[in-house]
Amino acid sequence: MCERHKVDQRLLRKIVSIFKESKERYGSPRVHQGLLAQGIRVGRKRVERLMREAGLKGRVVRVTRRQPGLKRFKAKGQNLRLDLPPPKQVNQVWVADITYLKIKGEWRYLATVMDLYSRRIVGWSLSAKRNTKLTCSALRYALKKRAYPKNIMFHTDRGIEYMADVFQAMLRQYCFKHSVNRAGYCTDNAHMESFFHSLKAELIRKSTFQNTKILRKQLATYINQFYNAVRLHSSLGYKSPIEYEQLTV
Repeated sequence: MCERHKVDQRLLRKIVSIFKESKERYGSPRVHQGLLAQGIRVGRKRVERLMREAGLKGRVVRVTRRQPGLKRFKAKGQNLRLDLPPPKQVNQVWVADITYLKIKGEWRYLATVMDLYSRRIVGWSLSAKRNTKLTCSALRYALKKRAYPKNIMFHTDRGIEYMADVFQAMLRQYCFKHSVNRAGYCTDNAHMESFFHSLKAELIRKSTFQNTKILRKQLATYINQFYNAVRLHSSLGYKSPIEYEQLTV
């Protein structure tokens, strides 16, 4: 056996270890960063080749959105983020959205709130109904998690769950400025779309959840223990949201 092959095999063992620790969620870019974090200097293409040859492929999924029976609520409002630079600290800009998940043919709805500065999910709520109770619950979670800050820009789409009086009252209570997507521009909330893509690729795809209780538990583990605390984010210099906050706050 040639020396290079032996070195590749040792490297592959490291790659497999990182891949399994991510629960098979990482592709070659994040595995590569994981190796660098361990002090292992190796080219990204070499990692890609070894993973391909070993059949190691991170989870990917095409995200679709469904709003069964829901009429979109059209209201006045504008995208206040369009001309602003990225936030420079926590609790400047929060973004929020809703996605759907299925359990045995029935829909469950997940509402999340993200701190745009660190990409950290600071609040979330799961329900069988898509309504203002769901979005208010996610916002209350975030407010409590962040010790009830004020004067935050809060960006969402134009859905009734965010435009309704009860939700608007919560925003006013904490002096939040409400920013909304431009009509027809779902990309205005691209960071939440990206999170949902990761969630469905890394947790939901190929998984079966017997009931809502199990799904809720798995969501808590994924969001709190993996996505916020461990997952390497390319936009954060391959740091986790919590690590990024600790280094910059």
